[in-house]
Amino acid sequence: MIRVLAVFGMDPSYGERFADYVNQKEKIPFTAMSFSSVEKLRQYGEEHVIEILLADEDARELVRDVKAKQIMVLCQGELVEEKEEFPAIYKYQSGDCVMREVMARYCSQPMEPALALLGSRAVVIGIYSPVNRCLKSSLALTMCQQMARQEAVLYMNLEEYSGFSRLVCGDYRADLSDVLYLYRQGTYNWMRLKSMVHNWGSMDYIPPVRYGEDLSQVTPEEMAMLIDRIACESGYDKVVVDVGQMGRGALPVLSVCDVVYMPVREDCVSAAKIEEFEEYLEAADDGSVRERIQKLKLPRMGSVIRREGYLEQLLFGELGDFVRQLLTK
Repeated sequence: MIRVLAVFGMDPSYGERFADYVNQKEKIPFTAMSFSSVEKLRQYGEEHVIEILLADEDARELVRDVKAKQIMVLCQGELVEEKEEFPAIYKYQSGDCVMREVMARYCSQPMEPALALLGSRAVVIGIYSPVNRCLKSSLALTMCQQMARQEAVLYMNLEEYSGFSRLVCGDYRADLSDVLYLYRQGTYNWMRLKSMVHNWGSMDYIPPVRYGEDLSQVTPEEMAMLIDRIACESGYDKVVVDVGQMGRGALPVLSVCDVVYMPVREDCVSAAKIEEFEEYLEAADDGSVRERIQKLKLPRMGSVIRREGYLEQLLFGELGDFVRQLLTK
């Protein structure tokens, strides 16, 4: 079923650009249409279902009688929503930010049951290692960016202290903590998730938890089921899970991964940690996880990685070359 997002305003060029942006985003479950004539908008609303109508604040009276399930107003100045009949969104921000606010307000309404993007299940790639300081997260991010050049990729970080928001200079209204809360409450769906997804480079990502203890909102088994549901319903081609030091809780998460890449190091302490992990798998795993694990000896980084231009340094450095070779095997 096609969900129509109509854009109406006095500035046709803005509406056309915004509609083009929405229609180019494969993971936004709306078809956007721009209107500059209120008569044509009304006529379209009589003949078709308009799921969301985005209208300039100066046009709110003109669109009041348009048949649309939900009307939102694009404001140019300060938002004073408490007194407004329609939800208000600041107009002059990035398309990503506008759509996140649209999705958040849309999801505040009663939702259709079993709402999901149909398609095949995404391939779930786990990045995990019992060894510390092994470039695990750098590998995950490099892999995401490389694959995202040709596929739709979602990155999930399950570490207590990921440092991710510092790297991307992100300031988030919602993060993985909110996703876990919705899942526990039984109100999670893909549309709500989309309102929390951000973009960095070519990949999409869910901002990691701000406080490490929030990961304990769900059991490892529930975390695994959430990851599987995201893979099945989200419409992504690949979901990359950067697994933290979860102890025995890592096994359920690894069990939903189609492949697990495990960076290793050659020093004796790292080797001992790998041996202990493998002993645990011998006792607790039925063999399915062990079969999916691929150990990787990552290249030494020839230069110091700085925060500025971090992503480009990964992609075009030794690790980027390693990942490109790995993905072509």
